[in-house]
Amino acid sequence: MATTTGGARAGVTQPASIQLPGIVLGVGMGGFVDGILLHQLLQWHHMLTSTNDDRIGVKYYNPHTVSGLEMNTVWDGIFHAVCWIAVLLGLAILFARVTHNRRRVWTSRVLWGWMLVGWGLFNIVEGLLDHQILGIHHVHGGPYQIWWDMAFILLGVLLLVGGHLLQRSGRPFDPDAPTADARQQRSR
Repeated sequence: MATTTGGARAGVTQPASIQLPGIVLGVGMGGFVDGILLHQLLQWHHMLTSTNDDRIGVKYYNPHTVSGLEMNTVWDGIFHAVCWIAVLLGLAILFARVTHNRRRVWTSRVLWGWMLVGWGLFNIVEGLLDHQILGIHHVHGGPYQIWWDMAFILLGVLLLVGGHLLQRSGRPFDPDAPTADARQQRSR
């Protein structure tokens, strides 16, 4: 448990926050949804599919050629590796902070809310950076790509707000709080 500044004076400890691990897990999971759904299943884009008119001068790898698809697949793999590292990091932080009642954390609205916040942050940052600023790919290229890109960012904002509201509706997670089973056993 971490002691807060105010809590240190009063001798009260506060449970370790699950905000950071929730957000990091959400970023990784949001990246996986993007990569699996948009890159692989729908095949709307890969990491470098719009570099023919990007804003930073990356060489164009035409995804409709074997060599271009190979290079895009390599960069998709790098993207998925970063998502995987984010998920592993989020789990490591979570398990370092939650040492008791770990099963209860997975039913916590607080954790799931922070994960939605992380997913929303992923969409907003990725949508602004890769789609708008760098221009290396778009959600769905073509004449309406700006609308697809804006919908992606809007989804991120909705996930962020929804996650914030969800985590606020939950009880703060205290890993040392007795479970309902433990309270029942003590009352016997």
